[in-house]
Amino acid sequence: MTDLVGLADVEAARQLLAGVVRTTPLEPSRPLSARLGGPAWLKCENLQRAGSYKVRGAYVRIARLSDAERARGVVAASAGNHAQGVALAAEMLGTSATVFMPVGAPLPKVAATKGYGAAIELVGATVDESLVAAKEFAERTGAVFIHPFDHPDVIAGQGTVALEILEQVPQVRTIVTGVGGGGLVSGLAVAAKAINPHVRVIGVQAANAAAFPPSLVAGEPTRLASFSTIADGIAVGCPGEITFAHVEKLVDEIVTVTEEDISRALLMLLERGKLVVEPAGAVGVAALLAGVVEAEPPTVAVLSGGNIDPLLLMRVIEHGLAAAGRYLRVIVRCGDRPGQLADLLGKIADQHANVVDVVHQRQNPHLRLGEVEVALSVETRGSEHSDQVVGALRASGYIVSFA
Repeated sequence: MTDLVGLADVEAARQLLAGVVRTTPLEPSRPLSARLGGPAWLKCENLQRAGSYKVRGAYVRIARLSDAERARGVVAASAGNHAQGVALAAEMLGTSATVFMPVGAPLPKVAATKGYGAAIELVGATVDESLVAAKEFAERTGAVFIHPFDHPDVIAGQGTVALEILEQVPQVRTIVTGVGGGGLVSGLAVAAKAINPHVRVIGVQAANAAAFPPSLVAGEPTRLASFSTIADGIAVGCPGEITFAHVEKLVDEIVTVTEEDISRALLMLLERGKLVVEPAGAVGVAALLAGVVEAEPPTVAVLSGGNIDPLLLMRVIEHGLAAAGRYLRVIVRCGDRPGQLADLLGKIADQHANVVDVVHQRQNPHLRLGEVEVALSVETRGSEHSDQVVGALRASGYIVSFA
């Protein structure tokens, strides 16, 4: 049996973190409130120091090391947020940090981690592979391994998020958060359930990287054969022993969301909330928008991080627009003659849609002589408007297919 972290542990962690982390704001969300039929709030850990909640657990863990342990330095493995949290905490506590990151880790996260003074080693394709390398480094050098989630001090540190939520919205009934290895949801459940047992704590995983559902069915941590998601911050192949025990005992439900759900949530947070959030930080909102959870208001969704690569943000915005029916990609087959393109674009303009780009394709062997395919990207006002545009083109005799 694994001993669970208690409320006293979380409160002690909060004392350690006084003056170190900021009490992040709780912002109301009108779109979520309308969706849920009651008050909904966003806990903005994307505005935390180093851009995520991770500094809470990392600082508590490193602060409790002995002087001799700190003298040997610390080592961690992370796709980015835990890396930055460890690097910042190590800098504040006067110890050296080495961080192993996957080869494909977002460049802004790598640069930020270096900026806090950590030495970076890019190893492996996933966080799991980086974890193996970090543990080998710890054994070889004597550096103390700072686990990203599977340690009582880390769980206690992350649980301080719940203490703030319960103070900011004492009447909260549902807390929803993203889940990777389970450190944050474990800490939230420990504190929230101890203060108010009626609060529901719901964890959300990306469907393409969801290790907890099969683990809970099996009754033990179970490793995924493969996983891939835009939510790199929660792309973890296997729960920890300690976090699994907490989730199994305290967390009410684990649900999953699709990549399209995540994209829509990021777009909503940008457009309506004016908040920059990384994919892993938006999965709680994605679950609420997609209706995959029954959340009793008042509800709080934790935005766990905001460290997103601008290039990924551009792709996610485009994907989110497409998922919301506001970015239409079609291929139109028509005659290859003067004035044909102008007529085609005029038909789209008549529907008050905006053409983003146009590509002529004449090399398709399925085309007849004198025909051309025109690939179009079109901005629309939503799914209904997209249907109107396609319907108008087909009514004018154009052959339209979706790219």
